[in-house]
Amino acid sequence: MNNIEIIATGNYLPNNKINNKELAKKLEITEDFIHKRTGISTRYYSEDENIELLAIKSVQNLLNKNLKINIKEIDLIIVATTSTNLLMPGISYKIQEHFNIENCMCLDILAGCAGFVNSLDIARNYISIGKIKRALVIGVDNLSKCLDTKDIATSILLSDGAGAVILSKTNNEKLYNSNIKSNGQKGNILEITTTENIKMNGKEIYKYAVTETVKNIKELLKNSKINIEEIKYIIPHQSNLKIINSIKNRLNIDEKNIYINIQNIGNTFCASIPIALNEMFEKNLLQKGDKIILLGYGGGLNTGSILLEV
Repeated sequence: MNNIEIIATGNYLPNNKINNKELAKKLEITEDFIHKRTGISTRYYSEDENIELLAIKSVQNLLNKNLKINIKEIDLIIVATTSTNLLMPGISYKIQEHFNIENCMCLDILAGCAGFVNSLDIARNYISIGKIKRALVIGVDNLSKCLDTKDIATSILLSDGAGAVILSKTNNEKLYNSNIKSNGQKGNILEITTTENIKMNGKEIYKYAVTETVKNIKELLKNSKINIEEIKYIIPHQSNLKIINSIKNRLNIDEKNIYINIQNIGNTFCASIPIALNEMFEKNLLQKGDKIILLGYGGGLNTGSILLEV
């Protein structure tokens, strides 16, 4: 079985930073209401940047920080999103075109907010069977374009952004395991169509998120024969601070072992985990040999966790 490692990360957030004061005035609610409901202080909206440009800029940020990376060596591009305006060709093909990458496969994945975790697992599987050596995996969402501005529940929560990682084959022994499950029977609690805005049943999402995620991680740890005390960080989808704190409490882990940045970024759906990963590498929070869990959950319904060694 071929091992993988993350060799580069990058992200991009639009310049239009929206604070609670501005949003509260627009929605005729209080700043305190927003913060208590979501834990968010600021979020980002794109203005004249479409979704493929957000993705491209996250890759460019990755390349600017990793000058030794040769983008031409990428064998596979996977883009996870929930808000694409490109049904054909997909965003991944736009990445390939922009960076003039030849001889690679391109895939766009629609798997709800867990799309990045699904995409990373797909890339790893391609590497493990020897089909490719390097994959570029991107999570991107342009949710401000999908908002019903009269719907307070989604308007105070969602944000735009993109994150990118490069996975590479390595000869070093690296722990890796995944646990990805779907439940289409309950998919109607979070929906986006190509003609309508985001619809969200907050109470049902909360119940799903704080139960299925904990169950999923416990199964992953059991199957990996790893104790939770060995995990340096859990990096969850940045959905809502209440949900993340409930997951933390149910897993009985210390606050220092779960990475949270929703207060500054907002909920960027598929982009939230790669944005968090990039921040953590920039802050030197992750070192070689650290064991981490990436936790995705959301529309579909789709729940996925990956345990990997940095």
